[in-house]
Amino acid sequence: MDLSQIKMVATDMDGTLLNTNNEVSRHFFELFEELSSLGVIFVAASGRQYYSIIDKLKPIKDDIYVIAENGALTMQQDKELQTTEIDRQTYLELLDITRDLKGSQVILCGRKQGYIEDYGQDFVDMFSEYYDRYQIVENLAEVTNDVYLKIAICNQKGAEQYLYPALKHLESRLKVKVSGEVWLDLSHNLANKGYALQQLQETNNITPEETMVFGDYNNDLEMMGRAKYSFAMENAHPNVKAIANYATKSNNNNGVEYMLQKMIEAKKSVGSWQ
Repeated sequence: MDLSQIKMVATDMDGTLLNTNNEVSRHFFELFEELSSLGVIFVAASGRQYYSIIDKLKPIKDDIYVIAENGALTMQQDKELQTTEIDRQTYLELLDITRDLKGSQVILCGRKQGYIEDYGQDFVDMFSEYYDRYQIVENLAEVTNDVYLKIAICNQKGAEQYLYPALKHLESRLKVKVSGEVWLDLSHNLANKGYALQQLQETNNITPEETMVFGDYNNDLEMMGRAKYSFAMENAHPNVKAIANYATKSNNNNGVEYMLQKMIEAKKSVGSWQ
């Protein structure tokens, strides 16, 4: 494993860079400074809303790329690089389908903000961790002044068991992705982290052999395929562990930071030899 050749690092947020308290470690920000000095490009790739991601990474938000909403939006320094949206007709069709999922909450992930109906304060308290900007509306079907990036559905009993079986029939034309224990996302077929990362690789003339990726859940699978150095977290879903080329420690044991330190050491070793 020759980590000295890495030019781009892309990491998921929840369950990967963030610990279970939804925090980024101080050590990561220290390592980021070293990465920058070595010319390594950093990409935060998450199912979270863009504004939530940059809030977590506030000290470095102007120095990174951000892939948000599972690949539906790519940003750099508040500049929109790409969006992959759902058309209104499809959006309304999906609303009709998802309303029949009992015990579930539906979120419209718009470009400007997230939208929910009134599901009660307990849900808002949980939901607002992932959505920095949001609005409670009477009817999601009446939201027309925004771009539809994706629909997220939450079921506290478990997305894989209670949501995916009811929505997997949509996979022939949409991306149906279990993105967390209680989350499932519906989006355009090209709205995935792998496709978004590929665009950034091509823009920066970086190959998969020069890319390091970290992930823990099914919405990271396409991104794993864009990197030779793909790392599954110790706490990762079995599907991620099966496809990743390598493994690292859990998110609570600084698995991302552990490998970044090794990569920095490898780069410095080669530099001193040269």
